[in-house]
Amino acid sequence: MMKVIVIENYGGSEIFVEQERDIPHITDTQVLVEMRATTVSSADQLIRTGTFRHFMPTQFPYVLGVDIAGIVVATGKKVTRVKIGDRVIAVSRTGGGYAEHVAVEECDLSVTPQSLSDAEAASVSASGMTAWQALFHYGKLQPGQRILIHAGAGGVGHIAIQLAKQHGAYVITTARAHNHPFVLQLGADEVIDYTTTDFAESLSPVDVVLDMVRDPVVDKVTGIGATEMKNYSILKDNGTLVSLVNPVIAKQPLIRRIDAQFALITPTANDWEAFIYWIQTNKLDIHVDNVFPFTRQGVAEAYEYDDTRNKRGKLVIQRDSINR
Repeated sequence: MMKVIVIENYGGSEIFVEQERDIPHITDTQVLVEMRATTVSSADQLIRTGTFRHFMPTQFPYVLGVDIAGIVVATGKKVTRVKIGDRVIAVSRTGGGYAEHVAVEECDLSVTPQSLSDAEAASVSASGMTAWQALFHYGKLQPGQRILIHAGAGGVGHIAIQLAKQHGAYVITTARAHNHPFVLQLGADEVIDYTTTDFAESLSPVDVVLDMVRDPVVDKVTGIGATEMKNYSILKDNGTLVSLVNPVIAKQPLIRRIDAQFALITPTANDWEAFIYWIQTNKLDIHVDNVFPFTRQGVAEAYEYDDTRNKRGKLVIQRDSINR
């Protein structure tokens, strides 16, 4: 048996419940990972609050957690890239990370670079792969292009800034005033305080926008919100809008030949290899804002903290009993 922390409905921090479940059985293509650390991700928040209920219906009780750092304890017959005892980072696209053991498809994980702690590894698994694929697969970012990255101090944003800058792009980001030194240190060329300044009125045209801002109010017909309309207004003709929060964006009629896409992250062995190499050679700054224990109360406190929106980087949930 193993401990899991589930949600039994949509709602706030009060919905978390601790349960006991059987350890998962794995298929021939899966790996059983003993979880050491996981996080509070934007995907978890969208599911927990019910924001994604129409796009991704949830059956309760549900185990959140897309970020996983841990150790391999069993492998399927067809698994070749990892072995028992390996430290790994993984993206669990169907959740499940808030558990002592998680079954993960081999394509969704990679061996953890030795330089990363468990907390750092969890913080860069889904966030790093999301930033990588959003910028280079969906955004097709090129050196010399101008990119606006929203929420630059967040888990995905602070990785995306570094990747884009190291790739040779001119990076503009939005962040609260107290986070400006942080995002500038990461490599941002410009930063806009979205609480006092309308980015659409202060920016010259950009080639790419990476949007992580979920508009609380959207048009009833189009499903598009105010931030997304402003994103369109600052994009060049033939530019690219990549959204991590609104699947509807990809279904809209073409506007000024802007390629609008919803980034649905699908890790591959090649992308893991490229991203891990990037971590090792470019020394990404993976920022862990705070660490909470893997208990019902600890998880609830992590989500309460995240709801303040005052964090930098990632919030980690860690199994203290096996810290190394």
